[in-house]
Amino acid sequence: MHAAGALAGATAPSSAQSVEVRGACPHDCPDTCAFVTTVKDGVAIKVQGNPGHAHTAGVLCTKVSRYTERTYHPERLLKPLRRVGPKGAGRFEPVAWDEALDDIASRLKAIAGRDPQAILPYSYAGTMGLVQGEGMAARFFHRLGASLLDRTICSAAGGEAMIHTYGLKGGMKVEFFAESRLILIWGSNSIASNLHFWRLAQEAKRKGAKLVCIDPRRTETAEKCHEHVQLLPGTDAALAFAMMHELIVNDWLDHAYLRDHTLGWEALRERALRWSPERAAAVCGIGAQQIRDLARAYGTTKPAAIRLNYGMQRVRGGGNAARAIACLPALVGAWRDRAGGLLLSSSGQFPVDRAALQRPDLLRGRMPRTINMSTIGDDLLRPASAAFGPRIEALVVYNSNPVAVAPESARVVAGFAREDLFTVVIEQFQTDTADYADYVLPATTQLEHWDIQVAYGHTDVLLNRPAIAPVGEAKPNAQVFRELARRMGFDEPCFADDDEALCRVAYGDKVDYGELLERGFASLKIPDAPFARGGFATPSGKCEFFSERLARQGHDGLPDHVPNHEALGASPDYPLAMISPPARNFLNSTFVNVRSLRDIEGEPLLEMHPADAAARGIASGAVVRVFNDRGEYVCRAEVSPRARPGVVNGLGVWWRKLGLQGTNVNQLTSQRLTDLGRGPVFYDCLVDVRPA
Repeated sequence: MHAAGALAGATAPSSAQSVEVRGACPHDCPDTCAFVTTVKDGVAIKVQGNPGHAHTAGVLCTKVSRYTERTYHPERLLKPLRRVGPKGAGRFEPVAWDEALDDIASRLKAIAGRDPQAILPYSYAGTMGLVQGEGMAARFFHRLGASLLDRTICSAAGGEAMIHTYGLKGGMKVEFFAESRLILIWGSNSIASNLHFWRLAQEAKRKGAKLVCIDPRRTETAEKCHEHVQLLPGTDAALAFAMMHELIVNDWLDHAYLRDHTLGWEALRERALRWSPERAAAVCGIGAQQIRDLARAYGTTKPAAIRLNYGMQRVRGGGNAARAIACLPALVGAWRDRAGGLLLSSSGQFPVDRAALQRPDLLRGRMPRTINMSTIGDDLLRPASAAFGPRIEALVVYNSNPVAVAPESARVVAGFAREDLFTVVIEQFQTDTADYADYVLPATTQLEHWDIQVAYGHTDVLLNRPAIAPVGEAKPNAQVFRELARRMGFDEPCFADDDEALCRVAYGDKVDYGELLERGFASLKIPDAPFARGGFATPSGKCEFFSERLARQGHDGLPDHVPNHEALGASPDYPLAMISPPARNFLNSTFVNVRSLRDIEGEPLLEMHPADAAARGIASGAVVRVFNDRGEYVCRAEVSPRARPGVVNGLGVWWRKLGLQGTNVNQLTSQRLTDLGRGPVFYDCLVDVRPA
């Protein structure tokens, strides 16, 4: 069934024919686009947006529109590899699949015989697909009894905030932003990372809506909005509370909505009244009048909508900040209108049958420990103990590049360099992490396998059909774990499920699979205004300003402003705050090796405000050292109005091996965690900068 025509449900094409195959973008982006791959003679020649999918509307970002460059990249891994040099040197020899899998299974069996918790899977959103992500892989590791992975590295604090405020990760339907009269784009460079939302915001703007960007960096999005609120990193909760203060004192409140559909209003009101615009202005590094004007616009414009994104929650108080912002729509009754409210993520609205897909019952009552992926640097170096459990002896990495993307990368590298650590990496390219593997197994790209998607920026389920046969000897992730399971002696029938069967299991009867086969997508049946009459998914059924669940966990039940671990002004040695937003043409560390995209980005950059650069004798184009107690990163400076005074922007995430001196921005970030969700604090980082 690898003929492209057969996969598309059409007659197999002759050599002169081409066929179009419907698929879905797998990458960690809220847009989750539907695409169409044109195949001729078994070769993918073009990837375009699916014009039949309303959200995609035939348009793909620059990155994915060049997807054939990724699939047919000259450096694509096409054979299994076995390490022959020192860890990190990237020296490997080809090996047959059977030999590689036999040895991997043998070594995992030996470790599992001592304690299966010494084996750790490490994965994230290299694909957002449910099948090639945590489908067969989860079954394998559950059956094995391996350590569980706390997958926190991107969105944990914000996601936890939504669950404790709304009861789920959900909110507005993205299409109705086009009808909003005021849109606050909070912590998002939508032009670069949420292109299809930006199209809707532009539609609203043409109809007269006001757009306000709230971001420490003057992004491409900020430049296109009517107003930019350029606050300091980690001060978003202070701004939200000052907005509440103004809504209260000016009585821009929906008293009926507050009475009927919220919990904890009086306590929140008391806390908000402590946050005058002047107090918040001093914390946020902006003007008090700008806060008053923003609150007036939000309190008097209907419908008003907030597009919140994850940048703002990558600080110590990220969870509390997201909770504070999430309270705002209920104060003004914005939820009554389908074009009002807030959207951070829609992922909690997807009815995925994770128990059927991932089979946690295979644990058979065992309760393995959980390792946080954001502290992998420390945990790989941690010895066995009663509190920690066994030392990590084996690591299986897929859909992630932790040596590049995990915080405090000097510690991560030291852990991966352990000679007694057995590491398997399933990858499409020889990433920084693959350089430290004992075995590298070649993985298929999205054009070569079945998958089914969940989205976090819209509410459509997308099906991905393979358009071409696997390139070289590459195998889908699910097939690798299927073959390992057989070698491990796992004989449960679920390990025989093929990838299309897993696609069918993922949603069960909650989504019409026939519609997915026919159109490539199916829309979830969700109310246009989900909280117009309350109906939140919290225990109380209300928007929970006060969360009893959080209070029982020892947290403050109300949101609050929680200062950064490394607040600006706290260290005379490191007087600059650094954030590390993604470079426009990369997606985390994905696409960094696509030369046409890397050529656009040029080289690793640090944006500096002219005053900060002048004080250090730094000119644009100079090579600089960015440093703190955790390490040093060498890159090129760009003196730019995109940076505000006191804040530098280290654009990421470049592969370390492509850096000027073999490191990237995560040499400087810490393994400390957020207040909620145990997430990383990439944007809570003090540094200094000097000419190299």
